[in-house]
Amino acid sequence: MARALLEVEALNVFYGRAHVLFDLGLDVARGEVLALLGRNGAGKSTTLKAIIGLLRPASGEVRFQGARIDGSASHAIARLGIGYVPEDRRIFGELSVEENLEVGRQPPRPDAPHWTPDTLYRLFPNLAELRRRLGGRMSGGEQQMLTIARTLMGNPLVLLLDEPSEGLAPKIVEAMAKTILRLKQEGLAVLLSEQNLHFAARVADRAAIVEKGRIRYTGTMAALMSDDTAQRTYLSA
Repeated sequence: MARALLEVEALNVFYGRAHVLFDLGLDVARGEVLALLGRNGAGKSTTLKAIIGLLRPASGEVRFQGARIDGSASHAIARLGIGYVPEDRRIFGELSVEENLEVGRQPPRPDAPHWTPDTLYRLFPNLAELRRRLGGRMSGGEQQMLTIARTLMGNPLVLLLDEPSEGLAPKIVEAMAKTILRLKQEGLAVLLSEQNLHFAARVADRAAIVEKGRIRYTGTMAALMSDDTAQRTYLSA
């Protein structure tokens, strides 16, 4: 079996003196979508921030293509080929769609899909119609699409998506699901932080459930969807 593109092993993270991730481990392979599920505050966003370098782990390892990246600066990790789409989007409101995309541009990688504005406009037709609109004058769903498109301009091999379906209309959520499936077909490894179980079931191959900073469940997405006990124990309100 081919080695995973992204591997996290025994990760421990603190906020000040508060221990928030406990020996957390997961892995994602090329062309795979792993859903990181859990209740609000379980540690999903913290996990993604630790992987991309926005938080420094106290111990443990994060490996990308077999090489350790824990402790590296976030911009250096991004240049290696890991893209991060934060929950709060963080588009540049005073820049147009076209200008936002240019901000994310990185050189092509020989082992990753090569994205250009034209290919991204085909992936996100709504953005093509809004290419000269300022980011601050777009809807929440349009901003989410723009954030993903801007991240793809970096030609990543691994994509970290933090709550991509949150607060979006059902029609936009369906479009987001189709986009993630398309990225999977392109060979990206996708780590998806989600609370929406049905959205995760639409796109993910495997699931890992985090509760109070610990991984409590791992398995195929199909197995989780048929496991009422796990859903009730770890995901119900």
